[in-house]
Amino acid sequence: MFEFGRELRRLLGGEPIASVYRDGLTGGDATLLELLDLRLLVNEARGADVAAGRIGTKDRATRLLEAAVAWREVARRSGEATALRKAASSAEAAGKLFREAHRPSGVARAKAEQGLCALLGAELFGDDGLNAAAERVLGEAASASGVGAALASAALAGLRGRAALASGDNLASIAATFEAPLAALTAAGRASPAAKLMAAEHRMVRADLLALAGASLREQTLIDHGVREARAAVAALDPTIEPLTWGRARATEGAALALLAELTGDVGAAADGVDALAGALEQIAKDHSPLDWARVQAGLGQALITLGEVSDNPRAFEQAVTCFDRADLVLKEQPALALRAQAAGSRAMALGRQAELTGDLAVLDVAVAALKTELCRLKPGAEPVAWAIAQLNLARLYETRADITGRDDDGLKAASVALATAMDVFAEEGMRSLTDLAHQALERLRARNKTI
Repeated sequence: MFEFGRELRRLLGGEPIASVYRDGLTGGDATLLELLDLRLLVNEARGADVAAGRIGTKDRATRLLEAAVAWREVARRSGEATALRKAASSAEAAGKLFREAHRPSGVARAKAEQGLCALLGAELFGDDGLNAAAERVLGEAASASGVGAALASAALAGLRGRAALASGDNLASIAATFEAPLAALTAAGRASPAAKLMAAEHRMVRADLLALAGASLREQTLIDHGVREARAAVAALDPTIEPLTWGRARATEGAALALLAELTGDVGAAADGVDALAGALEQIAKDHSPLDWARVQAGLGQALITLGEVSDNPRAFEQAVTCFDRADLVLKEQPALALRAQAAGSRAMALGRQAELTGDLAVLDVAVAALKTELCRLKPGAEPVAWAIAQLNLARLYETRADITGRDDDGLKAASVALATAMDVFAEEGMRSLTDLAHQALERLRARNKTI
């Protein structure tokens, strides 16, 4: 299926044509994984496992690394922890064989893959312990040379940028930390299509961090920089042969534009953000990458909330709820994903604002019931931040009910309890911005009713 395209790409890129048959549809070419739907991708990963385990296999380390890349992509698209464990295990085994063969560039690439697996696990499941593991192994890979070292350095820049974002420290310097590794990946991308995709993905990470830092510092120039970075990533990609990466880049652009609209109140920027996210959905099908599809649906819902806020249009909030409901078609199959809690909280927020603008208490009751259901599902010990965010959103709904009815049916007292518990969790986790948000909401409630 892809044999002609693969060999033509090698000819045009000056790469030698393989002299032996390679297993699977892609023959180990990671850039062709984009074109496989999830079912074919799982088969490709299984085939890579078979090739790596076959007696007499030449360069078993490289075959294991190919399997790791394929299984990580399965996990990224499905949210399956089993696939992620297979990816990490294959990368570790590849690194061991590269080390025994005295191939330092292979060791660096395998360690970078291990780090990327850990980062993906932290993103999917909200496990900060995986971030610590990723920092250790990526640091080892970054000290080497070659594509693996550049990839590890770019991943480290993203990891440290997220840590700075959480603590509120040195946010304005985030962009500079990406310069050297991105330059190295871009240079490698002239000869390696895989490195080109890696460069685009890490440009997206920088764009996202810049936009979030700008929103946190209320600095429009940082968000503008994030929008430009995302657009540069989009422009460097071809949606016909790199549909998923192109869709992810377009979604990053949309999210940055929504943050810009939230800061400036610009309806045009909000509408552009919605358009960008809707455009991303045109390239990402639900059966091709279920989790990407759900993530973009949730992002579109968030952008519609922003559009509703800057335009005071209840219809936008109604459409946002629809997007979150669509995302849940996928997310309900993977209840441990951090994205599910985030989407549930945003859905409740959209329902609350819709009720506030229309005065419809029935809509508000639906939102409260949904959040209570989500709180019953969440485990405070295992998922403290997601649980606390749900408490924060529930408190906001109780406050909205008091605003609409003009009376307090003990809802404000329940809201104050929810806010106090949420604030304690945020403080323990070192999440300064969310701690401040909960504290401000609690002070607002106390000002409304001195008995609380």
